Amino acid sequence: MASPFRRPLAAGCALAIGASLALAGCERGSDAARASAQATSTAASACPDVVASARAAVDKATAKDQPWDGPSTGPKAVAGKTIVYVAQSMQNPGVAGVAAGLTDASAAIGWTLKTIDGQGSPAGIQNAFNQALTLNPAGIILGGFDPKTTADQVRQANAAKIPLVGWQALATPGPSDDPKLFSNVTTKVEDVAKISAQYIIARSNGAAGVVIFTDSSIPFAEGKSQMIQKELQTCSSVNVLKYANIPIADVANRMPTETSALLSSLGEKWTYSVAINDVYFENATAAFRQSGRTAATAPVNVGAGDGDAAALTRIRNGDFQAATVPSPLRSEGWQIVDELNRAFAGEKASGYVPQIHVSTKDNATADNFWDPTGYQDAYKKIWGK
Repeated sequence: MASPFRRPLAAGCALAIGASLALAGCERGSDAARASAQATSTAASACPDVVASARAAVDKATAKDQPWDGPSTGPKAVAGKTIVYVAQSMQNPGVAGVAAGLTDASAAIGWTLKTIDGQGSPAGIQNAFNQALTLNPAGIILGGFDPKTTADQVRQANAAKIPLVGWQALATPGPSDDPKLFSNVTTKVEDVAKISAQYIIARSNGAAGVVIFTDSSIPFAEGKSQMIQKELQTCSSVNVLKYANIPIADVANRMPTETSALLSSLGEKWTYSVAINDVYFENATAAFRQSGRTAATAPVNVGAGDGDAAALTRIRNGDFQAATVPSPLRSEGWQIVDELNRAFAGEKASGYVPQIHVSTKDNATADNFWDPTGYQDAYKKIWGK
């Protein structure tokens, strides 16, 4: 198996037009670029201890078989509940992936699930939350948005004693008093940020020129990207070239143009990218192709979430994305249902924090999502189903 830490080719060669002599010159230039990249990678690795630590962490996180390590006990299913999923945007693959898990888990436990799409804007999310409140459901799920943007609606739900469970609503997993959430289901953002940066440090041998893509309008996302930058800077020979703020709602329109502009301005210095969500790379691929880059000559792209189907397909096919730190989106949907069931039964939140994993071409499966094995049977056993 090839080493996952082999440095990619640093440069592509411009399209040769005309005689074979021109093509031969192009090939000699490519060889020189390869040699230069390899020499730079070796010489510029000024943090051997950091690289060694990063490689050990990545080896652990890329293990293929990660069994379910979540709760094994809890209350039996409370029957006949209707719950509402207020989704930040169903165009966000992570939000949509959780919706798929919620759908299956609701069917398994015997509940009715309603999903309302906030369409990615503060006004749309507030409107979706208002619609959820008018339904007077047993519980409401905050899917991928900051509760502070819906503070009035959160207070109304709290006053009506409607349990709220977030998905990536806060940076910290578990119960929250301010805002008042029964639980927030998420991996630890600091762990996701750290492993995505460690993957870059390890694979580049501590010699990467990195562009970070983020959405500074979402505190959770901005916090994650700041942590990524901090971890990258633990290696003095890693250079953060650009901190690009592109709101997720604008990614489809802005990412192609931004990618082309960065390729033009940064050139061969840009060897790695990391984004707070895989959807950035979905919208960058056309620009890479139009520039003449291939998977071997484009920057190595790493997603710090959420591991949606399109991202895992790109990784498996080697299509301008090398890795992602996937949220176990479907099992998180099941965990949300389980947390609400605990709330309805008058019990405490489970306290479970989903485990960290890195998906690469080497550990990819035919499934277009990543989840630990055995979680569905575990939850059904808890619920008595």
